[in-house]
Amino acid sequence: MVPGAGPALLGHVAMVDRTVVGCALWFLNFSSWRGVHGIYLEDLYVQPAHRGRGLGRTLLARLAAVCAERGLARLEWAVLDWNAPSIAFYRSVGAVALDEWTTFRLDGEALAALAHGT
Repeated sequence: MVPGAGPALLGHVAMVDRTVVGCALWFLNFSSWRGVHGIYLEDLYVQPAHRGRGLGRTLLARLAAVCAERGLARLEWAVLDWNAPSIAFYRSVGAVALDEWTTFRLDGEALAALAHGT
């Protein structure tokens, strides 16, 4: 996406009594396998005091609806492997773990070195 051409990050919030207590931050990604865009959920957060009330599920359902409305192929995200409560929640809505994928990250000195050809 070219800077200034549109938002690079989108989001939805969960509110209780006119106070934001949760959010879902996302952006569009693209599947070269399917030839269509999808949503990558960067962050899903609900304040601890408000968990267990369905707010996280409502936020995910809204993103699923955005996928359906826009003809997007998938909704995906990452979760830390030690976060058992979140993993159980995601499985409860029908999400499946993509265990065959390994996440890589390039940052810090390694990112700078590659960027500068060193």
